[in-house]
Amino acid sequence: MSNDSRQPLLSVANLTKTYVQGDVASPVLKGISFDVYPGEFVAMLGPSGSGKSTLLSILGTLLRPTSGHFFMLGHDLTVADEDELTQFRNRNIGFVFQYHHLLPDFTALENVMFPAVAAGLMQEEEAEHRAAKLLTRVGLGNRLDYKATKLSGGQKQRVAVARALMNKPALILADEPTGNLDRVSAHQVMELLGEINAESQTTFLISTHDAEIARRCQRRITVIDGRIASTEAASIGSEGMVTA
Repeated sequence: MSNDSRQPLLSVANLTKTYVQGDVASPVLKGISFDVYPGEFVAMLGPSGSGKSTLLSILGTLLRPTSGHFFMLGHDLTVADEDELTQFRNRNIGFVFQYHHLLPDFTALENVMFPAVAAGLMQEEEAEHRAAKLLTRVGLGNRLDYKATKLSGGQKQRVAVARALMNKPALILADEPTGNLDRVSAHQVMELLGEINAESQTTFLISTHDAEIARRCQRRITVIDGRIASTEAASIGSEGMVTA
């Protein structure tokens, strides 16, 4: 655990996850502990199969751990029931996945509005206004009425970023958010995430196996074989750039 004197936004304590099929137990997470603080921009590094995606699914309250605890905003989410988890997730956590998971028959605007309207957190007019503002912020103000099928891969991922921000979450979990993009689009999406983090102090935890992507983050947590192998803070160069 960190010695940082600030109050963590997210605190993970000895988290485990084991899948059991018949007589065979397959441990995926083997006692994960770490903290993430408000406003941080953190990379979670590790090879495929290391347990990163499983961990993010648990932290996003989409999957329950086998043992251990994780706390966010003072709530022990390992003891909450499903209704409590759904409400907490809708209000406090945003997601950006490798595959954008946009609704293909919806426009960009409708895709971004969807989380707020479906959860009943905003009236439609308010949601439409906020969605349009977010899409403009991510550079798609001229694509509001384009259906998802008419957007490029990089544009779809920008819509996904705007959608993740729709409910003003305290934490955004990004699982390989550039893994399905070409290098130029990946660079643009990471620049966008960094700018949003700096502007709004929204906390990001970004799972990746790409060292170049991880170098853009303030801190790196490496997961190998279901365990925390290392944590490393980035240094700040003379021009204010995050460096390895």
